[in-house]
Amino acid sequence: MIATPVVIGLGGNVGDVLAAFRQALVALDQSDGVRVVAVSSLLQTAPVGGPEQDYFFNAAALLRVALDPPALHQILQAVEQTAARVRQERWGPRTLDLDVLWWDNRTIVSSDLVVPHPRLGERRFALQPLVELVPEAVAANGQRFADILAGLPDEGVEVVGGSTLVYDPS
Repeated sequence: MIATPVVIGLGGNVGDVLAAFRQALVALDQSDGVRVVAVSSLLQTAPVGGPEQDYFFNAAALLRVALDPPALHQILQAVEQTAARVRQERWGPRTLDLDVLWWDNRTIVSSDLVVPHPRLGERRFALQPLVELVPEAVAANGQRFADILAGLPDEGVEVVGGSTLVYDPS
């Protein structure tokens, strides 16, 4: 299988989130059929929806994947479990959240996975790092994500560090 570019989003606001990001990216890089190619800047983000909670850290990683979407999704869920991810409340606090944001300009819809991520075009904290990594990426309707990003409000998203703060895949 040819390695396909895929962007995943990383988020968290419980515990040592940067350590969780690094551990997740190391685990992904060591997984058969997955290579971490690049990582976005680190963002600090006000929570969107859900209960009152601490700010989030967010980033994205560009992967080269020689797996099908369900297989990658299964790996991402296993990495979340290793980081003690608990799904108690929608949009609630979490140690680590890994989402497939983009899969080489494809649209994927299954019972477990929807790509591009359903709310990607509404969420600066996910879209900004994706556009940083793949500026030419397009939505299912053919619109460039960079153009969608240009129309989004600030949403309390702040760049707090470069990519090497998160992980250096070299």
